[in-house]
Amino acid sequence: MGSRLIIISMWLLTFSTTMWGQHPSVPGTYDDDHPKTQKEHSVNFGVKGGFTSSLFLVSNFSVNGVVINEVQNNYKIGYFGSVFMRLNVERHFLQPEISYNINRCNITFEKPLPDDAPDGVIPEEASITSSIHSIDIPVIYGYNIIKEGPYSLAIFGGPKIRYIWARKSKVTFDNFDQQNIKEKLRPLNLSITAGVAVTISRIFFDFRYDIGLHNISKNVTYDVSSNGDITDEANSNNEIRFHRRDNVLSFSFGVFF
Repeated sequence: MGSRLIIISMWLLTFSTTMWGQHPSVPGTYDDDHPKTQKEHSVNFGVKGGFTSSLFLVSNFSVNGVVINEVQNNYKIGYFGSVFMRLNVERHFLQPEISYNINRCNITFEKPLPDDAPDGVIPEEASITSSIHSIDIPVIYGYNIIKEGPYSLAIFGGPKIRYIWARKSKVTFDNFDQQNIKEKLRPLNLSITAGVAVTISRIFFDFRYDIGLHNISKNVTYDVSSNGDITDEANSNNEIRFHRRDNVLSFSFGVFF
């Protein structure tokens, strides 16, 4: 009985020691207790996915020559998926990514009343709804403020190139006086992204905010006569002007390989 107890105790000690030696670590973390082991990775790959919420910063917006100053943003949930590579140098890292995004947003505003409208008339509401499909390529630099064992807290930022897939994207104009309104989006756009990431072992969460640097709307066209003839670009822009920058707040969940 005594020898059996000794054997069981030795087995438990060995098992616990083995498990302690295999505790998870943050990718790229140097393990002081076990130097030069498999826990050091200069390069990591990973995947992530999450949700987005878009905000359109509208400027130079006019309908029928009347400037629209007050626009209400109504947030809608979008989503994305991406793959990435991380290059680790001590607490620093460089992370190029490629992602497919579907960003949605809706803006509403009060239509301008004609000059001869009687007093007390309540203006009607019009809206623009967007569902924009894009391929994004950010390259971010990050720094791990905390990087101990299986835990890390990092801040990051960098530029992002965005290609808008026009054939998949859709913009709808509701309750406008013009008919068959179409918006042409600029295919290539540039943004700046910044955020924070929390890593636990090989699982991480990140929050980021993308700031669009320029107008993504190229022009707006529509029908002006009953026979459906479409005006040229110059005439159509005299009636509807619409400039917007696309800012995006996102939350993602991912895993390192």
